[in-house]
Amino acid sequence: MQHFIIIFCLVITFLGFIPKAKAQDPLTAGEIKLALNKLNTLGSVLYLAAHPDDENTRLIAYMANEKLMRTGYLSLTRGDGGQNLIGTEQGGLMGVVRTQELLEARKIDGGEQFFTRAVDFGYSKTPEETFAKWDKQKVLADVVYVIRKFRPDVIITRFPKTAYAGHGHHTASAILAEEAFDLASDSTAFPEQLMYVDVWQPKRLFLNASTWWDKDLPEKAKDNPDYITVDVGTYNPLLGKAYSEIAAESRTMHKSQGFGAAKVRGVQDEYLVLQKGEKFEDDVFDGIDFSWNRIEGGKEISALIQEATTNFDAEHPEKIVPILLKVFTKINALPYSSWKYVKLAEVSKLISSCMGLHAEFIADDFSATPGTLVNGVINIVNRSNLKVKLTNIGIMEKDSTINLELPKNEMQNINLPFVCENETNTNPYWLNKPYEGIFEVAQQDMTGLPQNLNKLYAAIMLEVEGIFFYTTQPLQYKWTDRVKGEIYRPFIVLPKITAAVAENVYVFSANTPKKVVVTVKSHEKNSNGNVNLALPKGWKASPELADFSIVEKNQEQQLVFMVTPSATASEVEMKVLINNVPAKEAIFIEYDHIKIQTVLKEARAKMVRLDVKTNGQKIGYIMGAGDEVPNALEQLGYQVVLLDEDKLKNGNLSQYDAIICGIRAYNTNKYMSNVYTTIMDYIKNGGNYIVQYNVNRGLVTDKIGPYNFNISKDRVTEEDADVTFVDTKHSMLNYPNKLTADDFEGWVQERGLYFADEWDEEFQPILMMNDKGETSKKGSVLVVHYGKGSFIYTGVSFFRELPAGVSGAFRLFANMVSYKQAESIK
Repeated sequence: MQHFIIIFCLVITFLGFIPKAKAQDPLTAGEIKLALNKLNTLGSVLYLAAHPDDENTRLIAYMANEKLMRTGYLSLTRGDGGQNLIGTEQGGLMGVVRTQELLEARKIDGGEQFFTRAVDFGYSKTPEETFAKWDKQKVLADVVYVIRKFRPDVIITRFPKTAYAGHGHHTASAILAEEAFDLASDSTAFPEQLMYVDVWQPKRLFLNASTWWDKDLPEKAKDNPDYITVDVGTYNPLLGKAYSEIAAESRTMHKSQGFGAAKVRGVQDEYLVLQKGEKFEDDVFDGIDFSWNRIEGGKEISALIQEATTNFDAEHPEKIVPILLKVFTKINALPYSSWKYVKLAEVSKLISSCMGLHAEFIADDFSATPGTLVNGVINIVNRSNLKVKLTNIGIMEKDSTINLELPKNEMQNINLPFVCENETNTNPYWLNKPYEGIFEVAQQDMTGLPQNLNKLYAAIMLEVEGIFFYTTQPLQYKWTDRVKGEIYRPFIVLPKITAAVAENVYVFSANTPKKVVVTVKSHEKNSNGNVNLALPKGWKASPELADFSIVEKNQEQQLVFMVTPSATASEVEMKVLINNVPAKEAIFIEYDHIKIQTVLKEARAKMVRLDVKTNGQKIGYIMGAGDEVPNALEQLGYQVVLLDEDKLKNGNLSQYDAIICGIRAYNTNKYMSNVYTTIMDYIKNGGNYIVQYNVNRGLVTDKIGPYNFNISKDRVTEEDADVTFVDTKHSMLNYPNKLTADDFEGWVQERGLYFADEWDEEFQPILMMNDKGETSKKGSVLVVHYGKGSFIYTGVSFFRELPAGVSGAFRLFANMVSYKQAESIK
């Protein structure tokens, strides 16, 4: 049994194989037939681009299910810098969401997922800027490592090396792909990797060209021998879908980006252009041997797989299990190779599916703390006529002898309590250390993996018709929701106690103390201790120490502190200490389309003593795609009321000193076209209406302001770009706070996006800014008077700057909110 546990560890380490966070349901008859065909095919292709959602899911689905290739997608980043259409996660948490969306997409289209350590720092206009922030050599090393580990026969890039790529990250991905194509076979390049992988030379590198940037592409592809056209709209009768239909389902998993896709049917041509490598005749894989002849001793295995395929009976799939067990045994006996572990995983899934085997490893709760006893149970049922015995179960390399017969269709439950390990494997591995342009990953063999290796699993040894075979199951928690039905979530190990501060940022506009609430949560029974807030000199917390006592697991207790800021403007970090040790906060990310994710981070908050004045008291806020601006406004002392369609149509809007429209509200709220007249009347009667950025594609109405302006794709991505004032005497720059160049220091990620580029003459631009080498842009803040009131459009990234506690952004936003009062006192 120990031998099989070691083999499984090698499989998951080599492949980065992470079991699904639900029971591994058997394949359908059609899927079994497809998997048999794939078992006899030893070829691979790697798709390479910059972000989640850059991948061509049509091509991935086609390669994985029509060409039967082992197909991977290498995304250089995890999408940390992207916007969020479904929630408030930003930065690292956004990257966690988008990582899981990619994994869900790959489950649908049949691909595998890989990443480099590169951080998505937001939109970049040039590859030079991108490489400067990433450290090009480190990202290049990661691309080389993934190629050496995955060993693709063919690499396909999404983007060209030209400006047509449309994003510095995109262009960088094409540059890195070409360089890595040459370096992966060079033993002098990144030699430290060769302890874990061997050098590898792919056969060809293609560009997945697009009519987005080349309208003449179909004509070029007809006569140029370096071009090949692939119809990815082909129908697969075993799956009952065309690859374009599968691709739409896969792409729709990018829900945080609003990328729900329609299912397109019929011919769907993709164009591949040879960039490097050997010439070809009529197929991208010309001259590559995909048979078991690639592997020493593989010829006999191929014959057995063909025998199983020929004898497959969709109504009685268990008939080919004895043949597949021979395949399993022979593959297991092969010398080390990458294909050995790939095919072991494939044939194991086939055997389980043909047996109708259902197995799961379930805990009695979703979490435990280090050193505690976990009550685990193996639920297993053999739904075939085969003679099956459960002989052994291994958990964390500890073996238990079982010797239990598994009669047909009788569920067996085996209780297996065990002591839990520490929590070091709970947090996403790339978030364990602070980062800027690139994540710090301590272990070379973790490079490229989409998520943590699952260390809590059961290796289940079965004797089937006298031949030994194993399957593995991750430890999970399972429950039944009255609406959603049966739900699984990953089992996690947590610290004994965690703490969360109510706000990420506290803004003090005076020396008045503010209430800071710390919620202490116990992840085991009977916890007690004390909490104190670590603050720098000049800042004080009262009480200095607060005790807690919690009886039940998952119970919380709130502790209230009053924090007094320093007398002068400053930005400091407050840390939470439990029993004088830095505390962790457990963040749970829950969406229906991905597995529940747990992120552990230091429990802390940013404290900003700000020289800021405000006017007005009550603000109405229209939520859009989701942001944390309302919380930031409350930090300034405003009363914020969230407004929906009913409140906008039927409420008394005159009570609001300003109404603010959240990001993308005109993209996401269909009712915005119905409240245009109401909002214009509010402005006419003296209201101040502020609209934050919207995307120019997919607006629910083109009527946003009282006069016309055009939302463009203009943006300023350099967070330290120079900002100048169009009119230094304009009241928005002087009341109630006099703004200076210092207010634009310390900004994060970018200045802004989706600026206006055209507007009626009634508008007044306020700021000028631009990235290096570009012309100045004036459309970041526009203001216009209408009746007794005012309308403001801004593409400034307040949704990033305010939650990050950027002082100057607070002062500018306070002036915008106060604009009505500023005009009234002129």
